[in-house]
Amino acid sequence: MHWWSQWQSLKEARGNHRSVDPVKPLSNQRDLPSLPPRADDSHKGDFGLTLIVGGSRGMSGAVGLAGMAALRGGAGLVRLAVPDVCLDVIAAFEPSYMTVPLACDERGRIAAAAFDEIVRLAEPATVVAVGPGLGRSADLDELVGRLYRELAKPMVLDADALNALAAEPERLAKPGGPRVLTPHPGEFARLTGGSVAPDQRAEAAREFARRCGVVLVLKSHRTCVTDGTAVYENATGNPGMATGGSGDVLTGLVAALWRQGLGPLEAARLAVHLHGRAGDLAAEEVGQVSLVASDLVRYLPRAFR
Repeated sequence: MHWWSQWQSLKEARGNHRSVDPVKPLSNQRDLPSLPPRADDSHKGDFGLTLIVGGSRGMSGAVGLAGMAALRGGAGLVRLAVPDVCLDVIAAFEPSYMTVPLACDERGRIAAAAFDEIVRLAEPATVVAVGPGLGRSADLDELVGRLYRELAKPMVLDADALNALAAEPERLAKPGGPRVLTPHPGEFARLTGGSVAPDQRAEAAREFARRCGVVLVLKSHRTCVTDGTAVYENATGNPGMATGGSGDVLTGLVAALWRQGLGPLEAARLAVHLHGRAGDLAAEEVGQVSLVASDLVRYLPRAFR
């Protein structure tokens, strides 16, 4: 029996008396968090340095998409820490972000030996995102686990970073700092030890976030965003967004919005809404069938407006 079933049984035995906030829709824009106005004398340092750790041979595009989304999300500076063998390819996607090479293994994945360099790169960063295109290896399981437990910086974790954490689920309740996790249902099932029925998603997400002390973005139709107390259900987006790279765009966007005057829950709520709105605007132009993740990046400016 995985933790969700155990918790359900305990809740029923106690009579289900715990008071919780209701699920709140995100469809009303007046209820959404908003970024503060930019002062006339602003400079790039005012809007944060986003460090994104990811990429591997064959999955270079994922971390590139996250980086481009972070730029469109308003981050003042974006730095991508990527395997040495992938650096030239990733740097060619977008001239506006910076790239830094990391030690990698023979298959082009970040090596555990890169830990100290990532910690050094994280020192000036305001937010760190880990996961897009990362790949899987024992080294990466160790690396992600150490970053999750030891790095005090605000951190967004997605994709294979979540799969690395699922390899040792006991460390999920030991974050070293503020954390936003953005799993899709399959990744959430691996994190929790079993699948959750659609009608129980909101409560399962809330309980997971409460138990682990994180903000959880459980992606799917009507994405749930929760800090373990309130649960917000998104109302933007469409089936055309069910395409590779869509989650990487969301990761970069959450990271960029966080620390621009927003806390982790507010940044996640706004990012999910804008991500879906960009998808809706893109679908109006290219159709749901032809929509690709880079369209989301291109339509983010219109979504903000």
